[in-house]
Amino acid sequence: MTGTLAPTQPLTAADRCDRCGAQAYVRVLLNSGGELLFCAHHMREHDDEIRKIAAEIQDETSRLQETPATTPDEER
Repeated sequence: MTGTLAPTQPLTAADRCDRCGAQAYVRVLLNSGGELLFCAHHMREHDDEIRKIAAEIQDETSRLQETPATTPDEER
């Protein structure tokens, strides 16, 4: 069964997606003992297949909603 990890080791800007190199927001611990990191896009793209091989999933994609996507110029 796939669960959610407690955020004892939060992902940082240094953690990069194994597919594209973007910032990772999801850590997948595999049943085989390995680990994969994914950006939100690639986790969504491969979600069904990843869940079949995952022991645990640490999903921090909610952090993407914390910062508004506007710049000071756009607020005028």
